[in-house]
Amino acid sequence: MGKIVALGEIMLRLSPQGFDRFSQTKQFNAFYGGSEANAAVSLASLGKEVSYITKLPANDIAQCAINEVRKYGVDTRDIVRGGDRMGLYFCEYGHSKRTSKIVFDRKDSAIAKAEPSDFNWDKIFEGAEWFHFSGITPALSENCMQITLDAVKAAKAKGLTVSIDLNYRSTLWSEEDFGKAMKEILPYCDVTLGSKEESELALGLPQKSGKSSEDIMKAMVDTYGLKYSTAIVRTVVGPEEIKGWTAWSYDGENFYKAKEYDINVVDEIGGGDAFAASFIYAASSNMSSQDIIEFATAGSCLKYTMMGDANLSSVDEVLRLMKNGSGQLSR
Repeated sequence: MGKIVALGEIMLRLSPQGFDRFSQTKQFNAFYGGSEANAAVSLASLGKEVSYITKLPANDIAQCAINEVRKYGVDTRDIVRGGDRMGLYFCEYGHSKRTSKIVFDRKDSAIAKAEPSDFNWDKIFEGAEWFHFSGITPALSENCMQITLDAVKAAKAKGLTVSIDLNYRSTLWSEEDFGKAMKEILPYCDVTLGSKEESELALGLPQKSGKSSEDIMKAMVDTYGLKYSTAIVRTVVGPEEIKGWTAWSYDGENFYKAKEYDINVVDEIGGGDAFAASFIYAASSNMSSQDIIEFATAGSCLKYTMMGDANLSSVDEVLRLMKNGSGQLSR
């Protein structure tokens, strides 16, 4: 069984204590995370061999980020050191009718200013079976777009399975630019993870095009020759409650839908990253198509029950929820 390689930006998240607003707090709690870093930690917690790739400055704060990822068993040896700063963001937790707020400060981060020559993909992909990244990474800069293209081309040439968490972010680029980038990247991918709306943009369609989730997933598979396409579905009632959390997948022949969950949310950051990690775990473990989408949905559901950016659940915990529909007391 080969290792899984994840590429992307890791940032420092600073959150006021409890439900304080930015204007009230005197202290911030520190978390380290980013889409692919969260997925890497989640996969390591599930028992997979994972290597995380990024570029970080040679300072103490960046070293803390590396230490945080490494303590869960993620291989950080191929992280490139250099550049001036690590990205950070501030997250104010919402409560009841008040939504959460996020303020990013990531411009000119080390990974955004990285050079394609910083990464030796032939060496990085030695012994690997799967490569994962998100749509955030190519949005960070023109160089990051080229780094992403270099990575997916090298991964494809070596026969790795390539997955992308589409992760469209309107603060990083326009819908049009996202669609253009996906047309370059997706021919090298095997699995797309994300929402129906993100897939619509990747197909050059407007969000809420009127097409069904099934139509959009089929179009993704047919257009880009994918093995799987997914569509996460949920109704967010507030920052602490999600109704009907579920997901669909399409494998080129059949559609699969996971059971639905209602979730009391502890921390709303990282649910999609946990979905991606759980999907990768299940698919790389040769589960059936139905079990893959069930495992991915249950894993992401559990992430919302814990603080921090990553899902730290074990395989047994995910399977227990997946099979029982609730987290029964383990004795």
